[in-house]
Amino acid sequence: MRKALLLFIVLTTGILFVSRLFYLQVYDTSAAVLSESNAIKKQYEIPQRGRIYDRNGKLLVSNQPSYDLMAIPREVKPFDTLQLCKLLNITKEKLVKQLDKARKYSPRHPSVIVPTMSQGEFAYLGEQMRKYEGFFIQKRSLRDYQVDFGANFLGYIQEVHQGIIDKNPYYTGGDLIGRQGVEQQYEDILRGEKGIKYLQKDRFNRVIGPYKEGALDKEPVEGKNIHLTIDAELQKYGQELMKGKRGGIVAIEPATGEILALITAPNYDPALMVGRERSKNYSLLDQDSIAKPLYDRALLGEYAPGSPFKALTGLIALQEDAMDIDEKVYCHGGMRYGRNRNFGCHHHRSPVSMIDGIAYSCNAYFGTAYLNSINKYNTPQEGITVWENHLKSFGLGDFMGYDLPIGKRGLIPTAKMYNRTYNYPKRRWGAAATLSNSIGQGEVLMTPVQMAHFTATIANRGWYYKPHILKKIEGTDTIPQDFATKKYTTIEPEHYEPIIQGLNDVYNYGTAASLKVPGIEISGKTGTAENFARIDGEKVQLTDHSTFVAFAPRENPKIAIAIFVENGYWGFRYGGRIASLMIEKYINREVTRKDLENWILTHSLEEEYAKPLSGEPFRINY
Repeated sequence: MRKALLLFIVLTTGILFVSRLFYLQVYDTSAAVLSESNAIKKQYEIPQRGRIYDRNGKLLVSNQPSYDLMAIPREVKPFDTLQLCKLLNITKEKLVKQLDKARKYSPRHPSVIVPTMSQGEFAYLGEQMRKYEGFFIQKRSLRDYQVDFGANFLGYIQEVHQGIIDKNPYYTGGDLIGRQGVEQQYEDILRGEKGIKYLQKDRFNRVIGPYKEGALDKEPVEGKNIHLTIDAELQKYGQELMKGKRGGIVAIEPATGEILALITAPNYDPALMVGRERSKNYSLLDQDSIAKPLYDRALLGEYAPGSPFKALTGLIALQEDAMDIDEKVYCHGGMRYGRNRNFGCHHHRSPVSMIDGIAYSCNAYFGTAYLNSINKYNTPQEGITVWENHLKSFGLGDFMGYDLPIGKRGLIPTAKMYNRTYNYPKRRWGAAATLSNSIGQGEVLMTPVQMAHFTATIANRGWYYKPHILKKIEGTDTIPQDFATKKYTTIEPEHYEPIIQGLNDVYNYGTAASLKVPGIEISGKTGTAENFARIDGEKVQLTDHSTFVAFAPRENPKIAIAIFVENGYWGFRYGGRIASLMIEKYINREVTRKDLENWILTHSLEEEYAKPLSGEPFRINY
């Protein structure tokens, strides 16, 4: 019995060992086993990245071949470092540093030693590679920009760092990843899927052929092409108009929420972010702390919106039955409120009703409308909360939910915020303490994309789609459901018509009457926003910002636009001219108002931006 038991144990153990060996040799093809095997070499194939097109099929970003010198540290044998450095046109210190970095990352996995070699360098080095054991050349593609604009929304690609590698096992040292703009937002779609080849090595560490005759190899899958909602011609034109100026322009198609133009000024050529000079170029752009070309003012700039906000003040007053469209308010250079304080205004015909109030941009009218809206409630806290909720139904005071990786909330003040500010209940406050909100000053802040969005919502008479920049992914007919879901504001549709009439009259006889475009019925609103900065520790009032919002045509609008020009004097001067030009360019594809175009193209604000450094005085209250 004991002999039989012993024989059974020996046979069972033998079968287990043989089975395990058979499994490891024949069936176990896990990545971990292959990766750790000294006899197997993994070689990745980097796929072509997806191309990027505009809404009309114009190619914006394609690919160009690039070559990286790679090394597997533990396979590197002694070599002539000076000769290799001469071939690569780099210093010995640089080469040693890169090899040390590669060893620290992984002695058995490949790392990039010299990235983005030119075809000439590749051809010259390729003949010498047999001398440098442990090194090899990997081909991949870099971005090839077909346009010299749009860097802020296109983004760029760069080499992954260790933090990304630790979080996402897809990436290994030397891989490229999208940063900023659509390159980052749609990285998983654009990058494709890497291919992989398993190569068999002999005992001398030489590759002798494919492992298992290539049965485990995986072909690379090219990234998918994407089409953006951007109109490249409109985008380019807007950037030309913004030369010598700082600010942002956002244009949206009201019926879809598609972003037609997303302009920040100043900007830079996206080609600067390609090749070995990318890091140097990025540093130069990043160190420009005055013009800030890397700062996307269209998405990140939080500004007081100024008078365009009056359209929202009017809508809330109508919804709250705080004003009638025919009710008139007298304005003699402003209105008196509180303890004999003056809420100033420019001189115009008086008295004015809702429609004339918008056309003439009357502060007194909208100050009255705001106070009536808040004071109809028992407490200012309750009134401010109702006001806040109406504005938030437009998507304001929060991230817009668009498909780009950066943004700011803006600010819609709350009752809780004012309670803290005035130390309530020890110190009481009333609606008059927040009166500046009525004209888009005070604590209200918005980004240019938020201004364009609320303008599109007014053009739609109270509904909207979230702004977005993706039009389609090739091979699919749908966009994310979040961008195809219609949303509604808390303002009833009938209240929009008098507001739109007022915006239309801004062009008919109001503050933008000289900016008309033949054949296009434009509705818009000029704005002048006060501008303050701290210089040497003191709060200083700088030249006002120029703001403007508009949409066209009045019925079935095709474009809604917001322009914000820093230190641009007043709304008509820069913002209004640019809006009329952009609208005509988009709708008619050509510009007839050459007088407006010539003025904008020949006027710069660089001297204005230099004043904080030069000490020259600012002009205020034009």
